[in-house]
Amino acid sequence: MRKALTIAGSDSGGGAGIQADIKTMTMNGVYAMSAITALTAQNTMGVTGIMEVTPQFLAKQLDAVFEDIFPDAVKIGMVSSSALIEVIADKLDQYKPSNIVVDPVMVATSGARLIEESAVESLKNRLLPIATLITPNIPETEILTGMTINDEAAMEDAAKALYERYGCAALVKGGHRINDANDVLYDGKGAGAVWFRGRKIDNPNTHGTGCTLSSAIASNLAKGCSLAMSVDNAKAYLSGALAAMLDLGKGSGPLAHNFALMKDD
Repeated sequence: MRKALTIAGSDSGGGAGIQADIKTMTMNGVYAMSAITALTAQNTMGVTGIMEVTPQFLAKQLDAVFEDIFPDAVKIGMVSSSALIEVIADKLDQYKPSNIVVDPVMVATSGARLIEESAVESLKNRLLPIATLITPNIPETEILTGMTINDEAAMEDAAKALYERYGCAALVKGGHRINDANDVLYDGKGAGAVWFRGRKIDNPNTHGTGCTLSSAIASNLAKGCSLAMSVDNAKAYLSGALAAMLDLGKGSGPLAHNFALMKDD
């Protein structure tokens, strides 16, 4: 069995973060492992508390995984401080896994910043240059590029700019502001920008969509799929999880990660 490691924060509500990643990886046919960057007290209505792990303890988690069950792919989600990003980058440089997917979680759907300014610089300087793929939404892409994005042409330009600046493939997601399910991939190969068109699903429960997509991509890379096929398979999985129309909680609820196992009542 192929293996995948998620490095991210814990979501006590189960809809995003480590919990969403493990569900996604399992349903995409790989063995899931985790290194937790922070504990959060949160549910579908918001976050009420965050307790970050120490850099030393994060390093111990990463050593424990890499020295025993070496992952075929690594997904990195929310890391809010520069010190933790430095630890992750050092360990990835040490162990050199083949596939690294970075979901640069910097901006909440509400528009609130989720990462320290110093951490943004560490992300740019240490993590993005060693990534196989980064999966920013439009607000995050604007922070990373300094560009304003209001249409598909600008998304293409931004994806290319990310590749040229950081040397990694970039999947710019169109769900924010563009209001569709179309994403664009630029990986520096001959095909140039490649669009992945998706159907817009009218589901208000979208908590954890970014975590789910990036984890599904990492899972497919772990299984040996090409980057384009991994993105395509991951978008199909995400669409299925949204289309199941799970409705839990009083706010923006989680996805049905196990939609393939659900049976009609």
